[in-house]
Amino acid sequence: MELHQTVYPENKKELYELLTRQLKALTDGERFYLPNLSNAAALLFNALRDINWAGFYLMHGGELVLGPFQGKTACIRIAVGKGVCGTAVAENMTQVVPDVHKFPGHIACDSASNSEIVVPLRAGGKVIGVLDIDSPLFDRFDGEDRSGLEAFVKVLEDACDFENTAIIL
Repeated sequence: MELHQTVYPENKKELYELLTRQLKALTDGERFYLPNLSNAAALLFNALRDINWAGFYLMHGGELVLGPFQGKTACIRIAVGKGVCGTAVAENMTQVVPDVHKFPGHIACDSASNSEIVVPLRAGGKVIGVLDIDSPLFDRFDGEDRSGLEAFVKVLEDACDFENTAIIL
C-alpha cells in the first residue's frame, strides 16, 4: 500500500488558497463546530511549516477555554485581555507577534514558542473564540499569514453553527 502525502506550496498565497479550499471541502454539509474545528486544527498543523501548535480557544463563562488543537498540551483557561489570545478577544483583532517574549503578559504554555498569530473567531457579531498558532521561530508570521488565516477562519464562521452552543455563554 502506498501512502500519499500532500505537498503544500511554498508560496504563502497559494498555500492559504489551497488550505481554504480544503477546509471548505471538509466542512461541506457539517454544521457542528467541534468536528470542523478539529479538522481545521489538524489541517493547519500538518500543512504549515515551522509551527509547533495550532488550535482553538473558545469563549465559555467569560473566558477562553482550550478547544480542539494539535501539538503539545496547552493552557486550559485564558482570561480576556491576558496574553496574546486574550488580547485578540479584547481588541477583536488579529494579533501577529514576532517575539512573544516581548509581548506584555505573554502566557508561556510551551517554552519552545517564540512567535505567535491569533485570529478572532466570530459568530453573531461577537468574538466566540480564537485560532492560535505558535512557532519556535522568531518573526514566523507576516501579513500574508494574517490575511490567509483570516480567510481560513471566515470559512469556519460561515460553516459552523455556533449560536446554539454553550461556548457563547
